[in-house]
Amino acid sequence: MKTTFKKRLLASLLCGAMAVSLAACGGDSAASTGGGSSAAGDVVELQIGFENSASEPIGQGLEKWAELLDEASGGTMKITLYPDSQLGSKNELIDSMLLGEPVATLADGAFYADYGVPDFGIVFGPFLFDDWDQCWTLIESDWYAEQSAKLEEQGLKLLASNWAYGARHTMTTTPVHSVDDLAGLKIRVPNNQIQSYGFDVLGAVSTGMDLGDVYMALQSKTIDGAENPIATLYGRKLHEVAPYLILDGHVLNFTTWVCSADWFNSLTEEQQNWLVETGEEAGVYNNQVLEEQEQEYLDQMVAEGVTVYEPTEEELNGFREKAQAFYEMGDTFGWSDGLYETVQAAMGK
Repeated sequence: MKTTFKKRLLASLLCGAMAVSLAACGGDSAASTGGGSSAAGDVVELQIGFENSASEPIGQGLEKWAELLDEASGGTMKITLYPDSQLGSKNELIDSMLLGEPVATLADGAFYADYGVPDFGIVFGPFLFDDWDQCWTLIESDWYAEQSAKLEEQGLKLLASNWAYGARHTMTTTPVHSVDDLAGLKIRVPNNQIQSYGFDVLGAVSTGMDLGDVYMALQSKTIDGAENPIATLYGRKLHEVAPYLILDGHVLNFTTWVCSADWFNSLTEEQQNWLVETGEEAGVYNNQVLEEQEQEYLDQMVAEGVTVYEPTEEELNGFREKAQAFYEMGDTFGWSDGLYETVQAAMGK
């Protein structure tokens, strides 16, 4: 478990020391360090770090969020964006949140499983969802609310969960048409247990790696492929060094925006509402942009020499059959008894 009494104590001491220091200096920037009850004229700033390019739909959605929050708060709250991992890796950002820092990032159930809420990891399981409606039904369910509350107890607050990141597909240096073609291929996945095992059960050799390192790893043949939504694969120009794409859609990836629970709770109720409501509104915008641009990215990749393969239903069933082994590993992940069946019911299946 990542959150400890010592970390919470350190966070409190740091916040207290910062407040004393700012007061002594007569500073007026307390809001930008996370306080919600700042003096008139101060601006509460949330720094959002993310590994994607600003040009991707997710980046455009964040720009919309910043605009909406500025408008809703009358300029008293602001979002500052740091694309391309400028603020550090996802894990580094999450660790900063646990110390009460005013930062946020995008993360998914697979990461939250590693931060004290193991059942959350199932949402990133391979071939769990049949369509996006099942995703949106799940995030409105009592089960999802319970997991979110458990995450908040660990020090992390979910701001919005209605953002589509995209269906995740696999891009490789050699053609892949069936699950058997994945056997032995080193495929980059984010640094978490769930996604690693999710690809291992398909026969690949999962390789955890930060997204910013993937292009060089493909170019040097350290890995044989990577998986991500089309917008991210194109945004990182991975098709230049891995010209084969199979549209397997192994995960329908909705993403969440997460921040420090301590920082969030330092805001006034009005500030909290502004932040959450504009985040969800920006999520709707993001999903529209993603839908409009995904086919454009795919067309551009084809024009630039990518060979795209759309598997048959029979071939996809081969993937699904191998993926079932993942859901039999509940003890490995520390899942509750009957979790798979519980989630299936929560998503309306």
